[in-house]
Amino acid sequence: MQKQHSSRKRAVTMRDVAKMANVSQSTVSRVLSGAEESIPIGEETKQRVMEAVKSLGYYPNLYAGSLRGQKTFMIAMMVADIANPFYHPMVRAVQDVAHSHRYDVMIANTDHTRDGEMHFIESVIRRPVDGLILVPYHLTQVDIERCIARTGVAVAALGQHVTHPQVDTVFGNDERAVLEAITWLIQARSHKRIGFIGVTDNFSVGVRRRSAFVEAMRQAELPLPPEMFEYGDWSSESGERAMRSFLSLPQPPTAVFAVNDLMAIGAMEAVQKAGLCTPQDVAMIGFDDIPPATWVRPRLTTVAQHPAEMGHIMAKALFERIQGDYSGPGRRFEAPCRFVIRESA
Repeated sequence: MQKQHSSRKRAVTMRDVAKMANVSQSTVSRVLSGAEESIPIGEETKQRVMEAVKSLGYYPNLYAGSLRGQKTFMIAMMVADIANPFYHPMVRAVQDVAHSHRYDVMIANTDHTRDGEMHFIESVIRRPVDGLILVPYHLTQVDIERCIARTGVAVAALGQHVTHPQVDTVFGNDERAVLEAITWLIQARSHKRIGFIGVTDNFSVGVRRRSAFVEAMRQAELPLPPEMFEYGDWSSESGERAMRSFLSLPQPPTAVFAVNDLMAIGAMEAVQKAGLCTPQDVAMIGFDDIPPATWVRPRLTTVAQHPAEMGHIMAKALFERIQGDYSGPGRRFEAPCRFVIRESA
């Protein structure tokens, strides 16, 4: 019987790269890991190594390298709901910054749950990465501290409720923006019976936006009956349910503010299904300015955040720490919010 030869190619090793580049294996390792602080490596040598890596198609074992204290060239990003269009430009901006540093991004979805957020933290403790970008709703200071203590990685986060002294934070002043929007609804559009669609108090962002809504109503000396408050789960379906509850009242609201655009869009759907019109029967304001806000008819009046800018700021701050350009206390970056008036109000 004739002996069969395996068609599987031998894996390219670091030794192969070193031989082609005419350097030692340790030099190849230090070039790929960025560990050259003690013995600098010349640009010509780096170029030879990288050309050999590209020519041979070598892929280093980054996990094994991480066990030796080297870089993994991977960051992890935690978002609440990847299906929500609000996060798409944010994730893209983080990926763009990461790729400019030759890093990959691992993205995890938590479905707005504490269990999902804790699963992410456990995962990055088990699987080394060089940095974390968080969009947390439920993580506590203790949770974040435990993660940093166990991993030693740099962390950037979205949300003014994140106050850990080692975490760089990006946030929009949503309280000021909501106050402005509701005041405009009262003064410029003469609404007095205004409904609020929020989320449970488990979400600090929902608490802040409700507090701003209440403050605007109080400043205008308008009543705040409990039946004018409904709560959803950030989804358009929950916004539709909330609006159906409002429309069943003897005196429904003439305007409604929802703490995100998806719930506002769902609420508009309920108005239309009831044979009513927006804004003639019920005016509507959302929050976020996701792309569908301009696709629906009438187009949604909303508070615009800038998720791409937020993602860019978080990623830039993170890589300043990863690269050792900054090692001080946590920084706080405010991204602007802007009230956008369209046809729904």
